[in-house]
Amino acid sequence: MSDDSSDFDPQSRSEREVAGEAATDRSDFLSLMGHAYRGELGRMTAWRTRIDRTTNWAVVLTATLLTWAFSGENRPHYVLLVGMVMVTVFLGIEARRYRTYDIWRSRVRLLEENVFANALDPDGAEQANWRELLSDDFREPTVKTPRTESVSRRLGRVYLPLLSVLVGAWLVRLTVFSGTPGNVVSGAAIGGLPGRLVVAAVAVFYVGLWAVYVWPRQRQAKGELRTAEETDDWK
Repeated sequence: MSDDSSDFDPQSRSEREVAGEAATDRSDFLSLMGHAYRGELGRMTAWRTRIDRTTNWAVVLTATLLTWAFSGENRPHYVLLVGMVMVTVFLGIEARRYRTYDIWRSRVRLLEENVFANALDPDGAEQANWRELLSDDFREPTVKTPRTESVSRRLGRVYLPLLSVLVGAWLVRLTVFSGTPGNVVSGAAIGGLPGRLVVAAVAVFYVGLWAVYVWPRQRQAKGELRTAEETDDWK
């Protein structure tokens, strides 16, 4: 029996370009796309798990702070402000992870729209140049979602409700448990920082969150689920 492996030359042009033959053979090409889809789906799932892990940290932190802050009348109100800072840090981490996650998700959606959907119902590919788009992205992977949009998406899904709960709890702490109920602003003071400055900083921070959430109306992330009534995407 002859040993075909002895004829294999990895430096020859024909061997280097062997994958190009799949472009002209339908069965080989579809088989290759199936493997590519499973690979990209695995990457997407792994990064989705990392996003969920950060969300879990933020939820646990919020619940812990609320429990501690209202477990006694003498708990300092600024602990809730520290919690807002920490949750915002988690927001930044998750927004960065979301941008990476969207790289793989966009590839998965490109295959689903143009290969699998068309196989189930041959109504034409969504993008006529989808093979070129996918090839370019394989050669040079790029982040497709701007930072502002990624922060906006994670705010709308998780972090704006969490931060709203913390802001509301902070206000309740100042009004209900304050030693000076008639002057909430002065009760918001932290050490040498006057209460007026603290309240103003929290107000600017919270308004800024809403501004980031509603500002980028033209979405670039690909493949998010949505309902007919929503102008934003739902994940």
